[in-house]
Amino acid sequence: MVCLISNRVVPTVFGLMLASGFFCPAAGQSPTPGFDYDKLQAEGVALLQQYIRINTSNPPGNEIQTARFLHDVLSREGIESQILDTLDLPPGRANFYARLKGDGTKKAIAIVHHMDVVPVSREFWTADPFAGEIKDGYLYGRGALDMKGHGIVQLMAFIALKRAGVPLHRDIVLIGNADEESDGIGSRTFIRKHPDLLKDVEYLLTEGADTRVEHGKVKWWGIDVGEKRPYWQKITVTGKAGHGSVPTPGNPVPRLARAIERLAAWQTEVRISPAVARFFKAQAPFETGQHRSWMADATAALKDPKGRAWLLSDPGRSALLRNTLTPTVLTGSDKTNTIPQQASAEVDIRLLPAQDLAAFDREMRRVVADTAVHFQTIGDVPPRMDSPLDTDLFKAIERVVGRMLPGVPVATPVSQGATDRPYYAGAGIICYGVDPYLVEFEDNENGVHGNDERLAVSNVGFGIRFYLNTLIEAQ
Repeated sequence: MVCLISNRVVPTVFGLMLASGFFCPAAGQSPTPGFDYDKLQAEGVALLQQYIRINTSNPPGNEIQTARFLHDVLSREGIESQILDTLDLPPGRANFYARLKGDGTKKAIAIVHHMDVVPVSREFWTADPFAGEIKDGYLYGRGALDMKGHGIVQLMAFIALKRAGVPLHRDIVLIGNADEESDGIGSRTFIRKHPDLLKDVEYLLTEGADTRVEHGKVKWWGIDVGEKRPYWQKITVTGKAGHGSVPTPGNPVPRLARAIERLAAWQTEVRISPAVARFFKAQAPFETGQHRSWMADATAALKDPKGRAWLLSDPGRSALLRNTLTPTVLTGSDKTNTIPQQASAEVDIRLLPAQDLAAFDREMRRVVADTAVHFQTIGDVPPRMDSPLDTDLFKAIERVVGRMLPGVPVATPVSQGATDRPYYAGAGIICYGVDPYLVEFEDNENGVHGNDERLAVSNVGFGIRFYLNTLIEAQ
């Protein structure tokens, strides 16, 4: 059986899910009762259009407008909400909070999204990025994927639970944060200023994951369980300025270059976590021969020189197995004929979640082996985030995915990028990242922070169903 979506024939496992946004239950199963998914999808699409029309490009953000929008939507449903931190954040910025009360027998679940978006280059878009235009079954606009679409899916699930009067053991907490796309001051301010609103929250669901859909086939569903920690460094060498026509041993540039070369050549220790091992295992069916066996048991493969070399040959896999260091910014003289007094470089360092900072710092200095090279940490180093794979919420997501996508494995990627999740993890909350859609890999790669960002209308319905089923299953 096949379905035609976007003028393309795709396998049933995808087509049945996305056609009109419906989940097609397996034999003997019934859809979750009490919800009109057609109506919820239509409402969600209309709200997403309105949400995208509020330009929250960061900078400057302007999230107070989206917070007011969310407040008005929930007010119409008889749900109280709060616009927070307007005095603690820069002008025009705010956080948002609402809660559905359960009976308190279990701890709360928070569903979190960020309200800001990255800027756009309008000349490269075929649609107005802030119009919420629908073309050929897709809703176009900045934030459709990252992450206003996700926020509307969460909002509609939240509203649907309230309308249906679903009995809850766990409170459901809805949070919108400012400034995720820049410095993360929204989430950090919320956590610092409102510990009372988070003290009973056990789990948090937000963006992340690596659900893979290629040519209509769902390869795996991702639950993002960890995040590498940015540990950005500025390294500086001070020497003696002079004229470029007279080379001197005091020129700081060659000394800096040697330090950069040592850092770039550093073969950091290879380590595999249970989450990464499971992530690779989910990909094994799509490999052949020995490659398949190496992905199915990466721990064993790393003990085999050939298996180790192959696993590390892919930059994406390698980055999940070790700490990475990437020199990016170089600063020296501004004139060709002048030796600078000082030369510096910036290095993008990403550490595995379990890496001890002090131990890494000692080893980094040993590798450079030059006391004239000075290190300075750039920006904030977020808390550690690596969530367990055996919690009630994780198992609930597994069961929901098993019903919605029969036979599709659940993978556990670790994010190499940065989100707000580590700050919530630092507050003692178990955090998971999901993308509640079935988005083609190419659309995801090109659309997130790219041009013509878009989300299939049917995916809004799919996401609402996923969140509703998950929040109910986790009760």
